[in-house]
Amino acid sequence: MNEPKEKTTIVLFSGDLDKAIAAFIIANGAAAYDHEVTIFFTFWGLNTLRKEEAISVRKGWLEKMFGFMMPRGAGRLGLSKMQFMGMGPKMIKHVMRKHNALSLPELVRLAQEQGVKLVACTMTMDLLGLQKEELLPGIEYAGVAAYLGDAADAKVNLFI
Repeated sequence: MNEPKEKTTIVLFSGDLDKAIAAFIIANGAAAYDHEVTIFFTFWGLNTLRKEEAISVRKGWLEKMFGFMMPRGAGRLGLSKMQFMGMGPKMIKHVMRKHNALSLPELVRLAQEQGVKLVACTMTMDLLGLQKEELLPGIEYAGVAAYLGDAADAKVNLFI
């Protein structure tokens, strides 16, 4: 008789590199312990799911400005502290390589390989003018009700 899997949900609201790394380390760890894991990306956390290359999509002026001002992809996020004109993220990435830690883009790929459900908030996508073509393949799109459905059954719910 199979027991139901433990569930873990994470809301990734932050677009900070260090917070996104923490979210994916927790998600990958929970998935390795056979938890069913959902990460719900909203507001600045959506930048983690953006493709790094510029994607040509039709947008209004304001949506273009948001797209221009926000970092494209997991590899371009800044730190929450110690930004120092871009030196902070370079330093933490160097330290991570030195200690053979996975980079954030590698953590995202690992999460996808482990079946972590990556969900982009459609309301936030509309507000920020992000389109599906601009986000990584293999993610899901849903509103807050879908997240709440997953969170209602989870023992662990985190907001990062």
